[in-house]
Amino acid sequence: MKRRGDLTARWTAWRAARGTGRPRRPAWLRLPRTRAEQRRTIQAVMALCVLALLPATWLFVSTEDRIGSVADAPRARVAVVFGAGLWQGEPSPYLAHRLDAAAELYRTGRIEVVLVTGDNSREEYDEPDAMRTYLKKHGVPDRRIVSDYAGFDTWDSCVRAKKIFGVDRAVLVSQGFHIRRAVALCDAAGVSSYGVAVDAKHDETWYYGGAREVLAAGKAAVDAALKPDPHFLGPREPGVSRALAAPR
Repeated sequence: MKRRGDLTARWTAWRAARGTGRPRRPAWLRLPRTRAEQRRTIQAVMALCVLALLPATWLFVSTEDRIGSVADAPRARVAVVFGAGLWQGEPSPYLAHRLDAAAELYRTGRIEVVLVTGDNSREEYDEPDAMRTYLKKHGVPDRRIVSDYAGFDTWDSCVRAKKIFGVDRAVLVSQGFHIRRAVALCDAAGVSSYGVAVDAKHDETWYYGGAREVLAAGKAAVDAALKPDPHFLGPREPGVSRALAAPR
């Protein structure tokens, strides 16, 4: 009994030393108790929000006067259309809207060549060929379409347009929630650009795209500052210069 009493006393002393006996929360996990702590917490949250929105603000300010519709687009020799997914091998509705705008730019003589850039990282998934097929069905001659099969993201597409295809100036075509990032990144890659913001139904995809852009803006700012190499660069290709030399 005496031994049991010793153990009980030791347990009581240990719990008293440790408080309740449960592991203590780190200080940063504890809710602020005093007004000063609450004020500092609110200030920290506001600072984080401002930092998170800075890249998106940069995109908006830097591209404000270079976004418009098909009717507003200046004449340029090349249009760049960014991939936006396939549905059973066909362009998704969002991608089809981009391609419709590019076809309209060609029909009205505002551009001469369409550079379609997208993902072909898997044999069974080929955005550029699907985009080419769609454009041909909508009046753009095959000889006036150039395919970039390594446009794995917006930065890669912009860098490859400049370094691989020799594009210095272009009209970019995408939805409104993406076009500002495309214009800013092409500028950083050395392509002077104007963005055509294609109308889109405000459905779940639109809202998802808008929310995603807030996060993607941060990556865009890093890409524009550090200018990393794309996932795949490769040798220069004469596709755009040949297409421009082809008869209309």
